[in-house]
Amino acid sequence: MTTITASEVNKLRKLTGAGMMDCKKALVESNGDFDIAIDYLRKKGQKVSAKRADREANEGAIIATTSSDQTTGVIVELNCETDFVAKNEDFVSFAHALASVALENKPATIDELMALSIDGTPISTKLEEYVGKIGEKIGIGTYVILNANNVVSYIHSGNRIGVLVELNNAASEANTSAGKDVAMQIAAMNPVAVTKDEVDETTIAREIEIGKEQARAEGKPEAMLEKIAMGKLNKFFKENTLLAQPFVKDSGSTVAQMLQTTEDGLTVNSFKRIALA
Repeated sequence: MTTITASEVNKLRKLTGAGMMDCKKALVESNGDFDIAIDYLRKKGQKVSAKRADREANEGAIIATTSSDQTTGVIVELNCETDFVAKNEDFVSFAHALASVALENKPATIDELMALSIDGTPISTKLEEYVGKIGEKIGIGTYVILNANNVVSYIHSGNRIGVLVELNNAASEANTSAGKDVAMQIAAMNPVAVTKDEVDETTIAREIEIGKEQARAEGKPEAMLEKIAMGKLNKFFKENTLLAQPFVKDSGSTVAQMLQTTEDGLTVNSFKRIALA
């Protein structure tokens, strides 16, 4: 049997980031061959991944970023099991690397993103390596890409929320700053749509029914329920649609008014908001 030294174990640990005992076992199983040992650890990662397939991975890091010309934005949600791993510098750096590759190659789906490579290694393999190194279930939970005339990104609350905002006017210093403020608003207030015209019929029907039940519980006459419910619906629109919301930095203005003041005709065409559960 090949004798494995402590320095060899430490070298493999530095190369792979795996635990000391895992590295020693890998070197023993591979008779000291580092390439075979690395493959062994990758295989161990695959086994860990399969063994942990039923584990919840609700923690992680969300990265939102845009191209230099602001015509493309991506959000990548990299999930793990614990907050401890989510805050690990290496884990967050990996999430940023995923977002950079996505931004450069513009894959349409998670599957297409997984097929891309980082430093010559397929992302799918990289994920398996991280599973082996960290010992937790790790995966890409959400991937969003937005191609538009002007996209602004924002990351909120320790990488727990990522936002992309599509503005209608071409990028400028002023509207990019305003777009960042809007993205912060979206992160904090979680609007359901840009305007009331974009709120889906199911949500509207639910809010009307809730409004009627509230009025009925208050003893209002049946003939008044519809009118009262519509009033409550309009309040819902003001509180939950982006452009109608009071601007968080100046509650005397709506988001729509703030944008118009920033640049004539400036508005939001769409937005994407991804948050950890």
